[in-house]
Amino acid sequence: MLRTLAVENYRSLRDLTLPLARLTVVTGANGSGKSSLYRALRLLADAARNGAVPALAREGGLQSTLWAGPESGNGSTGTVRTKPIALRLGFATDDYGYALDLGQPVPNSSLFDRDPEFKRESLWHGPVLRKSTLVADRAGPVVNARDGEGVWSRRQHRIAPSDSMLSESAEPEVLLLRERIRSWRFYDQFRTDPDAPARATRIGTRTPALADDGADLPAALQTIREIGDAAALDESVSDAFPGARVEIGYADARFTLRLRQPGLLRPLDAAELSDGTLRYLLLVAALLTPRPPELLVLNEPETSLHPDLLPPLAALVATASRRVQVVVVTHARPLVSALAALDEEAAVLTLVKERSQTILDGQGLLDRPSWHWPKR
Repeated sequence: MLRTLAVENYRSLRDLTLPLARLTVVTGANGSGKSSLYRALRLLADAARNGAVPALAREGGLQSTLWAGPESGNGSTGTVRTKPIALRLGFATDDYGYALDLGQPVPNSSLFDRDPEFKRESLWHGPVLRKSTLVADRAGPVVNARDGEGVWSRRQHRIAPSDSMLSESAEPEVLLLRERIRSWRFYDQFRTDPDAPARATRIGTRTPALADDGADLPAALQTIREIGDAAALDESVSDAFPGARVEIGYADARFTLRLRQPGLLRPLDAAELSDGTLRYLLLVAALLTPRPPELLVLNEPETSLHPDLLPPLAALVATASRRVQVVVVTHARPLVSALAALDEEAAVLTLVKERSQTILDGQGLLDRPSWHWPKR
């Protein structure tokens, strides 16, 4: 389970170190940095798929995503930067930790000389980086790793500066970390418009993990019914829509989502469902997955939902958090209150802006989790 998330110089997250729990609820006013925190988590996951550089490009490049304020963070303006540009991301569990440091390349004649480079990456045992606990360490293009006896191997792996060691190194500890990060799931792009993928009839295969766009929703729900927690599926639907039940139509290997409700002579198919009803069913499929990931992150799951659906959604999230670590990013206070009431151990993190910098409300210097960045 992730215990600590650290971000430095990413958008408004100039210097943020957060404690995480089995269920973590991130909230705050509009513009407080919630979306930036969500993107930072996704960027970490992208590194394991060698997609961090393209992800930054989609956001406008490194210069567009860097903290735009002064280096000191004391509110002064017009200062000249004296330190190397560094966007740093990292996390730690009880067993291991990982951090990356992205910066600008040395100017050259290439048209790609604005692509960010991995200046440093480190993987270590335990929750805090120490020289004695390093397992793999990357400086520039060179990756060094310890062998099975804990001795630094003489084998050196040279990789391109735009590639992460998570995707390019074959060391056992790095491979293990890569697969664990690749299991993380993010849901923030569910479409509910008339042409949404989830409304279409399509060929279905056994689907233990819902796609991030929800295109395989009928197959995912049927998979839960056959090899997952069918009782939890029925309960989650009935809590939200009393007396209702999900049915999956099947013809020529094509799956169709249907919702049978009391008082109707026939079930409604996906094309007839309201946006809120469809989104709730997508969240049911995501949270009741028969193949739980190490981390599941929901970004503003309350979108399009009627307020009456927030308590059932909170119950669904609380149930899922007993099997998988869940992070919920939301600005819906009723959802925050419901989650906190259902799980006394849930961590509610309220982000606020102070001099344009995102901070954790109420966090003092001594409240921050212990964290050390690898030096260049």
